Amino acid sequence: MSTQHAALFLADGSRFDGEGLGFAGLALGEAVFYTGMTGYEEALTDPSYAGQILTFTYPMIGNYGISGSASQYGRACVAGTVIKQIAYHPSHHLSKVDLPSWLDSQRIPTLVGADTRAITIALREHGTIWAALAVGDEALTRAERALSEFVRDASTKALVPSVATSEPFAIGNARGPRVVVIDCGVKRAILRQLEALGARVEVVPYNASEADVLAGDPDAVIISPGPGDPTDLNDTIDVLRGLLERKPLYGICLGHQLLALACGGRTYKLPYGHRGGNQPVMDLQAGEVIVTAHNHGYAVDAGSLPPELEATMTNLNDGTNEGFRHRRLPIAGVQFHPEASPGPFDARRLFAEWLNALPQR
Repeated sequence: MSTQHAALFLADGSRFDGEGLGFAGLALGEAVFYTGMTGYEEALTDPSYAGQILTFTYPMIGNYGISGSASQYGRACVAGTVIKQIAYHPSHHLSKVDLPSWLDSQRIPTLVGADTRAITIALREHGTIWAALAVGDEALTRAERALSEFVRDASTKALVPSVATSEPFAIGNARGPRVVVIDCGVKRAILRQLEALGARVEVVPYNASEADVLAGDPDAVIISPGPGDPTDLNDTIDVLRGLLERKPLYGICLGHQLLALACGGRTYKLPYGHRGGNQPVMDLQAGEVIVTAHNHGYAVDAGSLPPELEATMTNLNDGTNEGFRHRRLPIAGVQFHPEASPGPFDARRLFAEWLNALPQR
């Protein structure tokens, strides 16, 4: 496969050079890193990575190819990606195409051969930062000016609309509990697991009104993960505030943050976020540690939780809040992804426990 000169430019003036794949172009977004050893197909298609340039810390990516079955969205969601060494000849019985060919077909600017350890250290020391990833001479020529212009008005406000559904749809068992999912960038695995547990899943857009969510009198509401700053979604927060006394609610990742805001808590931006499949979380109720999958740049301020909310989970790496529940109402949230299986299946039980606890009607 032909390659061409490529580079990653950080807004602090840092530059990291390497080679690009076949697709030439310019990606602008937030530079972040992913610590998982596997799960690259899931990460590249995760809507929560919309608008981000993703650096993989593991040195070899692509050795089991792309299956399509692990994809979490109908297309790649990252703005660009950085890989130390990419596998052109995968070996796995489910592989349909090699990763380089798939990235080119998805028109994702990709930097290969750069010093991903140095990039990760830079992001850990500086924090996540706006960046440009340029592949090809034309993109390299305009990258720094484009980045400078991009930074002046950069925000995350357009990210959720770019990946959330615009039309409601339903899947699953018509006789099971009716669960409305407010889609801020929902992953396919979440919908599949709810369906597998017997739920009738009705997905509505992130900007659905309270009346839209309550149409058909659902048994419960889930607020999905998604990209960006939760405070961008004030209308969604207002809708959740109106639902607090009316329906059981469960928030995941961005949904966890939105639910905390609706209950009166606060959120803040993490220095470099949690992105990977190896985050240890203490379940304060069960008294056990679970290994979890994460993808978020913002967190709930544990000290801001109002008295009616009880912390239920804590991240053992940095002490950040990983979950809460309402002391009186059937409301809870977790910061990680219960549907994911980053090696163990530690968190898979959470959806089943929540569904089984729904009030019977």
